[in-house]
Amino acid sequence: MSTYVISMMTVNDPEGYSKYTDRTPPIVKKYGGKFLTRGEEVTTMEGTPYEGRMVILEFPDKASIEAWFNDPEYQEAMKFRHASSTMHMLLVQDGGVNTLNPDPKL
Repeated sequence: MSTYVISMMTVNDPEGYSKYTDRTPPIVKKYGGKFLTRGEEVTTMEGTPYEGRMVILEFPDKASIEAWFNDPEYQEAMKFRHASSTMHMLLVQDGGVNTLNPDPKL
C-alpha cells in the first residue's frame, strides 16, 4: 500500500539547503519513491497562510520509507538540511480502514 512522506520546512540558508536537495532525488528513487510535489507553490485554503516549502513523496510501503530514511547517503545529506532549515516530516499510509466508506463519527 502506498505510503507518503509530507515534509514542511522553513529554509534559512538556500545555498546550504541546495546541498541537500541536490543529493536527494537518486536516493528517493533507489527505494521506489517519487516526488509528487517538490517545492511548488502552496495555497492556504483556510487558516494561517503557509509560507514554507512543502515536499510530498510517495513510496510503495512504510518499509521503503524506513530504508530510505536510514540510508547512509541520506543520513549524510540530512546534515545539510539540518544546518539550513527547520522541518516537520510526517508519514501517512494510504488505505486506512476509514477511507473507503468513512464513518462520520470518526
